[in-house]
Amino acid sequence: MTIPVTIRIQSADFDIAAEIAALTRGNTDIGAVVSFSGICRGGAGQDAIAAMTLEHYPGMAEAEIGRHVSEATSRWPLTGVTVIHRYGRVVPGDNIVLVLTASVHREAAFQAAEFLMDYLKTSAPFWKSEERADGKDSLKKTWVDAQAHDDNAAARWKK
Repeated sequence: MTIPVTIRIQSADFDIAAEIAALTRGNTDIGAVVSFSGICRGGAGQDAIAAMTLEHYPGMAEAEIGRHVSEATSRWPLTGVTVIHRYGRVVPGDNIVLVLTASVHREAAFQAAEFLMDYLKTSAPFWKSEERADGKDSLKKTWVDAQAHDDNAAARWKK
């Protein structure tokens, strides 16, 4: 059985409700849709993020995400998947990533969404930098390093 899969990497924003509607339209076998949306956070004070810039490896990013979506569909009985990841400069409050997983039952949809997000956080070919105030009326740009807690979360999915 072939299920609908959408993978997009884009600079433009996305509409979460429209993406859910597109995933579920005409499919009465769906009993659950789990959505995860990642949003650029700002914060307060000295650690406040003014903006983030996300970069990716075109072609490779889509292929790698597709490979992990295929793994998710082999592990769980999914009826549809959407993964959208933005690139370019985003500011606090902007959408960054959307993962939608659909299944007959909620457990599979939840687990598949977590699996895909753990992959996106640790292994997808994206790089991000953050801009923060440097205390001198200008912004300091730093690359974001991998986080051990993200690696630990992803490790639970290894076979």
